[in-house]
Amino acid sequence: MDDKAYERVLSDVGPRLRRLRQERGVTLAALSETTGISVSTLSRLESGGRKATLELLLPLAQAHQVPLDELVGAPEVGDPRVRAVPQRRKHMTFVPLTRQPGGLQAYKMVIDPVPGTPEQRTHEGYEWMYVLSGRLRLLLADRDVVLRSGEAAEFDTRLPHWFGPADDKPVEVLSLFGRQGERMHVRAKPRSKKDAD
Repeated sequence: MDDKAYERVLSDVGPRLRRLRQERGVTLAALSETTGISVSTLSRLESGGRKATLELLLPLAQAHQVPLDELVGAPEVGDPRVRAVPQRRKHMTFVPLTRQPGGLQAYKMVIDPVPGTPEQRTHEGYEWMYVLSGRLRLLLADRDVVLRSGEAAEFDTRLPHWFGPADDKPVEVLSLFGRQGERMHVRAKPRSKKDAD
């Protein structure tokens, strides 16, 4: 790794630490108590006012229960595997299955039932969803569709939409999302030799 790449990795540690702590709903005071690192040191580390050292990162990795290389965001060398790290947002657990930002993004999502009236939303992009288990309710503009395990749907996310469990059980979904409206092309079955000629 050259000096610029090394500096870039180090400069990204603070924001990564803050994001990780906030995603877990942990205060600086609670993290300080767990790690033995003072609140002021943790605050300066997150804001970039203090450089990350092994002595600081090891207890933080242990407290957050993540590998050190994930905490630092060190680039993988020669390993094509994506390290799937579950993230929790409100009523959904999702696992990013792609590493690079931009273009098509793949996610595995487990969506828990949520009481109340679903609220449709819109945003740029195009989404393809495949139900792995459970039943998925998809509200798309004025349509109300229930998909079962093994079924897929695709839609332009500029249309008002909402999706979640169709009943009181979680639903597990594979999602491919293109922020710029990229579409996923999926074959229903392999082409036969006759079709290829």
